[in-house]
Amino acid sequence: MQNGTRLAIIGGSAVEQLRGFATAQTVRHATPWGEPSAPVHAGAFCGVPALYLARHGEPHAIAPHRINYRANLRALADLGATHVVALNTVGGIAPAAAPGSLWLPHDAIDYTWGREGSFHDGVLLALDHVEFAEPFDAGMRALLGDAAVAARVSLHPRAVYGCTQGPRLETAAEIARLARDGCDLVGMTALPEAALARELGLSYAMLAMVVNRAAGLSPEPITLAEIRREAAACMAQVDATLESLAALLVSG
Repeated sequence: MQNGTRLAIIGGSAVEQLRGFATAQTVRHATPWGEPSAPVHAGAFCGVPALYLARHGEPHAIAPHRINYRANLRALADLGATHVVALNTVGGIAPAAAPGSLWLPHDAIDYTWGREGSFHDGVLLALDHVEFAEPFDAGMRALLGDAAVAARVSLHPRAVYGCTQGPRLETAAEIARLARDGCDLVGMTALPEAALARELGLSYAMLAMVVNRAAGLSPEPITLAEIRREAAACMAQVDATLESLAALLVSG
């Protein structure tokens, strides 16, 4: 990749630290849209200039619908981010989306409401309409796919992500509706995050970790213990993929 590339990683639920990330400084960065969820960690990831931001705060305390997505993305852009990898824990809807599997979504459906979803809302910035047919950057997705192959990590290359409001989990009927709509995965934070990244010109893609079968698709109820267990297991695959990504960025 070209000089000037700076990787930003947004950590979601159950992502407490990244193997290979070295923090040089912690930056509190206010934006015209307020404060981000947490101070931004600036440093290097396996030799690549990098930023890290905890989406839900430090400690993990901000509900999905209360995250200041605009401040988060604006802060990362202001601090030099050009490419963003979002780490998200999700529920599996598609039959292949078993707990412990890793996915690279290519499309999304937004079921949220009331979230501040644009910088260009006619308040601080003039009204604008961003092109969003493919919500996840194709180039960044290709890089992550290549990184997974190099790391020998099994990564499902396509998925439709359904974004729900949270923080409660979904009902069985809601999951059945998402399945009819074509969703393979369900989560609570990809939108408006991906749209805001597009407005800022950031190359944004997601690594989605399946930590449970979605509501009504398993005979057992969903538990936080299950989610934490599967997330911990997934992080080994995520770390390996991101380390491989860093090597590609250095060599490219």
